[in-house]
Amino acid sequence: MRIFPALMRKRNIPQDPVAFREILPLKLKQRLSVFACLKDHDFNQSLCSKEIEAFQKCYMKNINDVQQKRIREAKGILTPGDKNLTPKQLNILLQRYPNV
Repeated sequence: MRIFPALMRKRNIPQDPVAFREILPLKLKQRLSVFACLKDHDFNQSLCSKEIEAFQKCYMKNINDVQQKRIREAKGILTPGDKNLTPKQLNILLQRYPNV
């Protein structure tokens, strides 16, 4: 039986272009503002210090959040509302509530 020709058959793919809809807010606004400022000022960093400082502050906050998350995951601490559980956290949860 030949499966490959069946897989390569044309499928019913819509030909109309699909417009972009922003479902969740984009998290790149600070990065985009830095690039826009640099482009406006011919890549002179001294004129865009406010945007660069805000971007660096956001970056450092993200680094700290990732480190805190790794520490919590290593200890197996459950965080409320967290949708992605590590195997260690899942085992702790199943030990607490075995009948659910």
